[in-house]
Amino acid sequence: MSNAIATVSLRGTLEEKLKAAATAGFESVEIFENDLIGSALRPAEVRALMGDLGIRCSLYQPFRDFEGMPGDMRQRAMDRAERKFDLMAELDTDRILVCSNCSPHSLGDRQQIVDDFRELGERAAKRGILVGYEALAWGRHVNDHRDVWSIVKEVDHPAIGIILDSFHSLSRRIPSESIREIAGDKIVYVQLADAPLLDMDLLYWSRHFRNLPGQGGLDLPGYVAEILRTGYDGPLSLEIFNDRFRSTSSRLVAQDGHRSLEYVRDAAQRLLGTETAMPAPQAPLCAEFVEFTATGEDVERLGETFASLGFAQVGRHRTKKVTRWRQGNVNLVINAEMKGFAKSYRIVHGTSICAIGVRVKDAAAVMRRAAALGIRAYSPEGRPGRMAMPALRGVGGSLVYLVEDDGAEALWAREFEARSVAEPEDDAGVRDIDHLAAVVHNDEFLSWQLYWRALFGLEGRDANDVIDPSGLVHSQALQSPEGGFRLTLNASDARETLSSRFLAQGLGGGFQHVALTCEDIMATAGIIRGRGAAMLDIPANYYDDLIARFGFDDEACLRMERGGVLYDEDGAGNAYRQLYSRAFDKLFFFEFVERGGTYAGYGAPNAGVRLAAQNRFREPEEVTE
Repeated sequence: MSNAIATVSLRGTLEEKLKAAATAGFESVEIFENDLIGSALRPAEVRALMGDLGIRCSLYQPFRDFEGMPGDMRQRAMDRAERKFDLMAELDTDRILVCSNCSPHSLGDRQQIVDDFRELGERAAKRGILVGYEALAWGRHVNDHRDVWSIVKEVDHPAIGIILDSFHSLSRRIPSESIREIAGDKIVYVQLADAPLLDMDLLYWSRHFRNLPGQGGLDLPGYVAEILRTGYDGPLSLEIFNDRFRSTSSRLVAQDGHRSLEYVRDAAQRLLGTETAMPAPQAPLCAEFVEFTATGEDVERLGETFASLGFAQVGRHRTKKVTRWRQGNVNLVINAEMKGFAKSYRIVHGTSICAIGVRVKDAAAVMRRAAALGIRAYSPEGRPGRMAMPALRGVGGSLVYLVEDDGAEALWAREFEARSVAEPEDDAGVRDIDHLAAVVHNDEFLSWQLYWRALFGLEGRDANDVIDPSGLVHSQALQSPEGGFRLTLNASDARETLSSRFLAQGLGGGFQHVALTCEDIMATAGIIRGRGAAMLDIPANYYDDLIARFGFDDEACLRMERGGVLYDEDGAGNAYRQLYSRAFDKLFFFEFVERGGTYAGYGAPNAGVRLAAQNRFREPEEVTE
């Protein structure tokens, strides 16, 4: 079973699209008619280019307004088909997609539809062509793959089969189990697309919001599993219409696309209990450490910041300019090396979070899965085999280190000399990393989601649109099934939002803030403010509103206001308290959270207030630019 992609899924000219598909490892493409019409290359030249690139055309599409046309329009449809068959011969492809008719002239007469396809089948068979009939979700008379299958069975012609498209089926909530009724040898082609769950016109949803498997909310693994159950062994192909993709590098989309097909095929095979080509996804057990890159006076300033937040320096690397800071189960690392990855990252991004470490049960298995998904391992140039732990390249250029669960403590002891200075008797009450937050470029927003979902099996939570004083920020939360590892991704089109200003200071997205869990946030607030930590002040109006919304008494609200603590609760009354530090040189900041009961969110109602408070700390010249 091979991977394919429709040229409409990629930006650029037809030549650029074909090259991007070939580079990403696709064996074939669907050539979208408009791409060919707009190309300066003749069909025979396109065929030659594909041959040079080592790919082929496995489907030509779409052929519209065919079945059920009245009078002379029926003959014109047949004549058009013959012309397309001629073109297909030049492209050397033997499959064509006929989508269900949307023309206002079309007739819903079932017998005529059957007769039309029988005649088309006779014409196609003479050319050695297979015709695939696809149900468009908005088709005038046929909009359900079950109806298409019924028609195909009645046509009963070897050159006529069905094309299945996940969006057209799942957007209409057609049960995937219905695919079991379809004979595998009558499935001509399979097209896949995911999509966010939206309540809107089906055509508009399809034309603007489709995305790659693993980037939306449709059950693609279940859909593909039912197709594999039929015995279908043809291509799995991507057909994506997405406004973001139209402005994104075709190389990145093609690379992500190939990864998404490997991911969804693996997930489907696991549902069926069949053999797979890669190890199962392992969700991180937790975030083991966060690594910062800094040099010069920033190293000292960063250490002072950590100390003010209750962290103690507990170790120094045995051979490198790297220090370890700890509080509870949280490890922060400052890398001041003047060569290697940390320095390279620092040159581009400045003092920043350059890497994270995640604790996993089997690092070797994660590395094998990453290789199967086309995710590159990191190896220091000129020093292969000298890594203390395996690492993977992230989407935005940072690294993800893999720490074996049963060897974590031994790793720290082996790599770092413990400091004799004891940890403070009264730390700030921090116990774990609650979640990490990354700010990413808009065109990488879906790539980050796919990376973490496909590799580690993270699950998506509700997306939110957050109001920044300078524009809208899109936020997507991901987490492990057990909740031990959480990640939020944020992106914005608006140039002056906090997210966009973070990105403007470096090249590529990255981690912007670290959220830490504590047992008593009011006590934590008192300790870190007492140590002189630079914390974010929240306006009094917010606390007046808390009294109205949640019925707090004046004294309780005053304590929260003095601490700068924000509050939210879910429908069951589970509380969430949060507190923010000021940003270090406007680059990254810390959050402290106290989760009550089963609260599973991130304090989304408070995000606008927090962003407005952070916006007030911009330099005057920034505001007036």
